Amino acid sequence: MTSGGASTVPLMGSFKRALFGYRRDEVDAALAARDAWEWALKRDIEDEQAQRRVAVDALTRAEGELDSLSGMVLEREREIRGLAERLREAEARHDRSIASLDSISARLEEIQSQARGQATRIRMKALREAVEVSRRAQELVDAQGGEAPGASGNGHAPVEPEGLFEGLVRVEIGPLGDFSQLVGFEDAIGRLGATSEISVERFTDGRATLSMRLDEPVELLRELEARSPLDFRVRHTANDNLILDIEEDQGPEQQAA
Repeated sequence: MTSGGASTVPLMGSFKRALFGYRRDEVDAALAARDAWEWALKRDIEDEQAQRRVAVDALTRAEGELDSLSGMVLEREREIRGLAERLREAEARHDRSIASLDSISARLEEIQSQARGQATRIRMKALREAVEVSRRAQELVDAQGGEAPGASGNGHAPVEPEGLFEGLVRVEIGPLGDFSQLVGFEDAIGRLGATSEISVERFTDGRATLSMRLDEPVELLRELEARSPLDFRVRHTANDNLILDIEEDQGPEQQAA
């Protein structure tokens, strides 16, 4: 018998009366049916209570797991926020470093520009002094009726620009219109990888003699043709010296290069 079934206990009005009251066998049967119904109802209640306890235990465990998962999620969110904050700080430091490097680079470029300007001014001053010394030496030589040492040998037939040069080499070039052309030609020599020493030995009557030291064999004429801002032709060549003549039909922009 279950709690959902109909009651089997007879109603009191359904008992048949006997001489001294109701019939005992009917009463006993009714009492037995009542006891069975009560037992079944009690069993159903106990089953429902057991199921309820199981459900409550499962719900408690689920709530505990949910709390644990919630704690883990909160902890991960805190870690993510901490990592994001450190990332922002690292990016800020990186940006500051880049800005600082840009500032330093700009300052270095400014210093290099100033240094190049200062070096150019010093070189120009030295060249003017060298010109003055050469002029005085030439005047002295002219007064003595001789030829200045190191004067270019005119009248040599042009030669083809070929051959390797190494060691100490002198290059005479001219005519030069101004000091800037001499500086440009000297810079072209300085860009040769094998050049270790460069100096202007003489500058007079628009012609300059430069001395350089080449640490390894170099196709000097080919390199100068590729790097020099001036067009020239070769008048004379030897193992340790060159004489170059600047083409006189160069345009104004090339003369001012």
